[in-house]
Amino acid sequence: MSDIHLTSTSRANLLSLQDTTNLANRTQGRLSTGLKVASALDDAVAYFQSKNLTDRTADLTERKDGIDQGISSLKSALNSTQSAETILKQIKGVAISAKTADTETKADLTAQFSDLLNQLNSLLGDASYQGTNLVNSTAQNLTVRFSEVTSAEVVVNSRDLRAGALITVGGTAGAAGSVILAGFLTGAGSAGAAAGFSDIAASKLITTIDTITDSLDTAISKVRAATASLGSNVTLLQTRLDFTKNYINTLTEGSDKLTLADLNEEGANLVALQTRQQLALKALSFAGQSEQNVLQLFQ
Repeated sequence: MSDIHLTSTSRANLLSLQDTTNLANRTQGRLSTGLKVASALDDAVAYFQSKNLTDRTADLTERKDGIDQGISSLKSALNSTQSAETILKQIKGVAISAKTADTETKADLTAQFSDLLNQLNSLLGDASYQGTNLVNSTAQNLTVRFSEVTSAEVVVNSRDLRAGALITVGGTAGAAGSVILAGFLTGAGSAGAAAGFSDIAASKLITTIDTITDSLDTAISKVRAATASLGSNVTLLQTRLDFTKNYINTLTEGSDKLTLADLNEEGANLVALQTRQQLALKALSFAGQSEQNVLQLFQ
């Protein structure tokens, strides 16, 4: 069969209708997806620029999550140091009470003193967040990275705030519980280290307890310093977290500018294209009337 030949007018109108239909389909696609650049075929330059920004956003989102978890780790340690200071003040109060207590009361105070030291250690041991504890040893550090491009990071060194490492007398660290209590009371009586407040010779009671309270004051100062350091790091991480959130929003906005469609504009375009389609169909119909006139000559 031979090809069907259209008149130049009909072919021009047909091509115009096809172009208008293609544009209408593209506009409908933009309206349905909200994207003017959905693939590299639409606009390779804009697509890959947007992809680069999107990839960077994804990397920074991971860093943001790491910063957020770092803040939680520091807050866990910060809460423990605040509670540790409260316990140390209780221990100091117990020691001061022993200055004027009778023998039986001194025995109770000794038990309280030892128990509070153990409670201090237990509290610090429970201050772990996702396996990281920054207050019960010097074995762990917290490293938080801020960027996937640079080496910007913060490293928070752990501290040992347990009683044995925190509270010292005469420069010598004691151990937990009754052993550290005996270390505080060294020199009380002829037998050497005393087992409790009741065993301290009356002539040395005041000076011994003053030594204990001085050591506790030093320990409280150390805990306060640790609290201040942790608080400063929390503030730093919060600042970086806020910056990263805003930066991610900026990158996302830049990516959207390259790929998102203006729905108002596309809606107006679709109305105009539908009108053009109707006009093209009418024009194609008019062009066909000339052939129908030729047909009428043979009738």
